[in-house]
Amino acid sequence: MTRQEIIDFVAGLEGVLTLAPRPGDDAPEVSWGDTFFYYAPDGVTPTNTQPFATVVTKNYPGDETSRLDRPDAFRVNMFAGKDVFVEWTGHAPRDLVGVEAGPSDDDTVIAHPVYGTVGWLAVVNPGPRADGATRQLLSAAYGLARSRYERRAD
Repeated sequence: MTRQEIIDFVAGLEGVLTLAPRPGDDAPEVSWGDTFFYYAPDGVTPTNTQPFATVVTKNYPGDETSRLDRPDAFRVNMFAGKDVFVEWTGHAPRDLVGVEAGPSDDDTVIAHPVYGTVGWLAVVNPGPRADGATRQLLSAAYGLARSRYERRAD
């Protein structure tokens, strides 16, 4: 999967707001070139919630284990929630507290190197092995975000 295929897949889901910070907008420079997905059917960036998925293209401070400083490397991050996280990793998110993440393999579903402790999964450079899983996990993250939004709206 290419970055653009992932962006197109998620952006095509109903009610998704896609943010792609660039130089000149109000976003912090570190976020430029990355993509953030929110469930926001009104088209307004939510102020009280995190994105349900992101595509990052570079190492962030304290988050270097995915080695995103390689040419064309990127990582897809998605909120999985506890049950799906356990299904994929065999561990509850809280079990990772204090555990240092090792180098990330490409094309493999992993606990997010920084946010795994709160139920996030990730895939570095998704390819043929993780294509289906990546789409499935992005759809699940979307479903969770949509459910949270609808509960808040009631």
